[in-house]
Amino acid sequence: MLNSSSSKKRGPDQPEISGPAAKTQRTNMGKPEDSEKKKKLKDVEISVPIVYGNAAFWLGKKASEYQSHKWTVYVRGATNEDLGVVVKRAVFQLHSSFNNPTRVVESAPFELSESGWGEFEIAITLFFHSDVCEKPLNLYHHLKLYPEDESGPMSTKKPVVVELYDEIVFTEPSESFLARVQNHPAVSFPRLPAGFTLPPPGPFEDENKSKRGDTKDHPLSQWFLNFSEADELLQLAAARQQVQAHIAKLRRQINVIDGQNQQFKPPSDQ
Repeated sequence: MLNSSSSKKRGPDQPEISGPAAKTQRTNMGKPEDSEKKKKLKDVEISVPIVYGNAAFWLGKKASEYQSHKWTVYVRGATNEDLGVVVKRAVFQLHSSFNNPTRVVESAPFELSESGWGEFEIAITLFFHSDVCEKPLNLYHHLKLYPEDESGPMSTKKPVVVELYDEIVFTEPSESFLARVQNHPAVSFPRLPAGFTLPPPGPFEDENKSKRGDTKDHPLSQWFLNFSEADELLQLAAARQQVQAHIAKLRRQINVIDGQNQQFKPPSDQ
């Protein structure tokens, strides 16, 4: 997979990219349960590109033995769009030494900020709206506070940033989900089957409210990594999978037609 962080040259004002190299992946949430009484579209996928990670600032002269860094862990849209159209809430599980280590964020932006001195693994659970998926998605992120070169000087102006790219794929989405997100920039909308039309989307919320969950003007946005190249590669991979699925569907239809032709073929003369 493409290593987005290593493909970009880092200037003097860019963040320290530490820990594991930025990774890209594609998580398929599978098909909805058959028990759901929702109209679904066969051979259709919706993908939602996300980025999750952390940014950590050294406190410098204000640092103490147990409070050396201020950090923020987050899940954001890959292009900083509002994920609230898909994600209902996020649960961050911190180290047990924190007060109230299970933190629930009920609306976008899905993030939390804390301070401390130690690095540890944070479990992130994303819960989706009922018309999206009933199964939650579990992510795991290792909080990184210190630059990879521990012998080098730390900076209070440049954060240590670690981010990972993921593309959440929803197979056979419901028509209500499709209709609701068909014009939303956070969602990679699929090509619909021939002859299928969606109902018009519902009324838009006022502009200020609809933008409340995006991270375009986030205080950390200048430090966010650019995953556009990885996004393009994953879109190509998704398109290839859709083409392969369509070919498989056509082959099944051809086999059915061939079987019907064999059934009604007149017997040969003896």
